[in-house]
Amino acid sequence: MTEIKSHEFDGFLQGSARNYRIFIVYGPDRGLVSERAAAIAQGTKIALDDPFSLLKLDVGDLSGVPGRLIDEVNSIGLFGGERLVWVRGAANEKALIDALQVIAEKPPESCFVIVEGGDLKKGAALRKIGEGNRSVAAIACYADDARALNGLIDSELAKEHLRITPAARETLLELLGGDRIASRNEISKLALYCRGLDTIDEQHVNEIIGDASAVSADDAVDAVLKGDTEAFQHAIRKIASSKTPMFLVLQGCLRQFQMLDTMRLEMDEKRLQPAQVMQTHGRHLHFKRKPVIEQALRTWTGAAIARETNRLQAAIFQTRQRPSLEDSIAIQTLLSTTLQSARKG
Repeated sequence: MTEIKSHEFDGFLQGSARNYRIFIVYGPDRGLVSERAAAIAQGTKIALDDPFSLLKLDVGDLSGVPGRLIDEVNSIGLFGGERLVWVRGAANEKALIDALQVIAEKPPESCFVIVEGGDLKKGAALRKIGEGNRSVAAIACYADDARALNGLIDSELAKEHLRITPAARETLLELLGGDRIASRNEISKLALYCRGLDTIDEQHVNEIIGDASAVSADDAVDAVLKGDTEAFQHAIRKIASSKTPMFLVLQGCLRQFQMLDTMRLEMDEKRLQPAQVMQTHGRHLHFKRKPVIEQALRTWTGAAIARETNRLQAAIFQTRQRPSLEDSIAIQTLLSTTLQSARKG
């Protein structure tokens, strides 16, 4: 596997990316994952508006159909030419892992594969899939550091020929960084607000910029699991104002319930307590999130988790069928799950 560190991505995209057919893009910054996957897709020169050349799949579309990804990758387009298969919302699903192992051993000659994953820890199956195989490029996407944020500020403001004072830049940096898409949207909003001026000062930043540093789908997912409708609504408002795609929250919630399903199954089979299961399956979780997951394991039965997982998968499928209603479907589904958690709690 060729691992591309965050600061190496731009050079990789302009250079050696053309030598790869399989890309795994992952990390806790979901906005940056989506942005870099889109940049790779653009770099393939595939016509992204051509349904015969581009196939977008949610990882749930592969569930129960083990060979589908292999079939799609090896199929020939209706009018020939190269194709792109783009898989979103991946974690460590067996159908995906098994298919990627086969594809990585013999990379396709006329098809590109992009897989968008979440926060994959070292040793996760999806990260390990390409180890020892040079046909796979893995791109990690972590929250922007000060250097990356400064570069983002400069590039976005340059589009409007704007300068920014040191004090305003420092204030702006404090309000950015949680999610690349959220940060970019906030800077773009500032540039639009100051269009026609020569220089942005601190007052402009305070007047127009919201706090994008803490915009995270995890906040909304945790509120769902706790059954805290007020916290959920607050998190959703924050995410919506930052223009962060709502499907990221829906996918994050699905992955969380898939993990709960695995943990609950082990609890029931081995007669373990939630704290015992957390010692093995919850080691990668941030310490602040562990009590939330442990409480969810106490309140959700295995059957209830399975039902909710199916409902979340169905909601994601509906958003793909009706993109114009994506936000409404996502919020309604997540609110319903929040109320279920509240009742169980």
